[in-house]
Amino acid sequence: MPTVVTAVSREEVYLAPRHLSLLIADEESWARDLCQEVAGKMGFFSVFTADNAGVALQLTGSQPMDVVLLDADLQGPDGLDLLQRIKQQNPRTEVVMVGRTAEDSTSVAAKSSAYDYLRKPFKMEELRLLLTRVASLLRNSLGERMLRERSQNNEVAYGGPLGRSAEMQKLYRIIAKVASSRHPVLIQGESGTGKEMVARAIHADGPFHDRPFVLVDCASPAPGLVESELFGYVRGTVASPAKPGLLNMASGGTIFLDEIGDMPLALQAKLLRALQEREVYPPGNAKPVPLDVRVIAATNHDLDMAIQQGTFRRDLFFRLNVVGLRLPPLRERKEDIRLLVDHFLERISGTKDMRYSVTPEAMRLMFIYDWPGNVRELENCLERAVAMSTGTVLNAADLPAQVRASSTLRVTPGGKQGRIVPLAEVEKQTILEALEQLNGDKLMTAKLLGIGKTTLYRKLKEYGIREQWVAAQAAGE
Repeated sequence: MPTVVTAVSREEVYLAPRHLSLLIADEESWARDLCQEVAGKMGFFSVFTADNAGVALQLTGSQPMDVVLLDADLQGPDGLDLLQRIKQQNPRTEVVMVGRTAEDSTSVAAKSSAYDYLRKPFKMEELRLLLTRVASLLRNSLGERMLRERSQNNEVAYGGPLGRSAEMQKLYRIIAKVASSRHPVLIQGESGTGKEMVARAIHADGPFHDRPFVLVDCASPAPGLVESELFGYVRGTVASPAKPGLLNMASGGTIFLDEIGDMPLALQAKLLRALQEREVYPPGNAKPVPLDVRVIAATNHDLDMAIQQGTFRRDLFFRLNVVGLRLPPLRERKEDIRLLVDHFLERISGTKDMRYSVTPEAMRLMFIYDWPGNVRELENCLERAVAMSTGTVLNAADLPAQVRASSTLRVTPGGKQGRIVPLAEVEKQTILEALEQLNGDKLMTAKLLGIGKTTLYRKLKEYGIREQWVAAQAAGE
């Protein structure tokens, strides 16, 4: 009869493939027991066992399996036939053949179209490494699939940052990979790029999304307040009743240290000690409190420079930067502007029960402008335009003055005005950048720039952008 074993301790889940199911189909009880023990310790969400082909097919038919350890000598249909049936039921299932053949494992796996071949008798470590590899493959595939589906549906990825640019696609993949772990994450990026949204996305897509997500503003002008909020206090240390710290209130979940670069050095030292020893000493309390929390930190500062200047601890940087993320500024992914505009206008339209749109001229100005305030500034710009507009179509005149001025003045990240740039030069450069970032895809370039296909072809000819150059971008040269 089939049996099921659920994952055990939370510590094992931290290192485990999250929410993956495993079927062990083997007629030998020692093999089933060994596989079941290893999978349980790794933290698979559910582990099923079957001692014959009939039970195996019944289980895979009743619910999709992520991984199947399949005995090549299982009673019933032969191993190859059973593998094909399992794949027909769910093509995404990864099957590992298990047997006693003396052939090379790679050739056996290739012949059977299995992910790999495990030769009996096998050791626990050998099985654990194989399951780790296949789980990693499945996690990566899940991230790619989520990326494709959300991009095709014009959705906000992970409920947070939005975009189809290469930089954002890379970010989605990293989020999908790191969400299932408990490693500290350091998010660096300019103000307005969406650092908090990325932190919330990592938490929401992780195995403990139902646990607390606690935000700490490290840029508070009162360092003592940050310390008492972070570590808590006991009665008598401040003019308030005893209160647990936010680090402990986030137990089992995520603590988000926003603007960590503004934290005073003395408080940095105390935070480092807590993270290293995984325990907290609230002010006025000599007894430590265990610390069980995932740490995500964010900053708009250049921490390498801060370390050189002595305003940020190098050891704390390495403790936080186990996984480092850099959020690109909006000026580096302008092909995402139309998608962001559509998203924000749809959200604004929903609150006002009206459908807003923008004219081509207004969109052109938004493509030219460099957005020193990034996505947050774009959102505020559209909200202002809606407030200033007398109708549902937003014109160039409805945009803020600095955006309207972008047709003749380039705005640098520091907010300073640069040289006057002819519109033709700006348009040509925008088309070149879009083609380069989209690997020469002219149809997608025209769509994201908000122009027709024939218009783009005319512009390419007008500006002397040769087909050979476009072909080179498509080939990745």
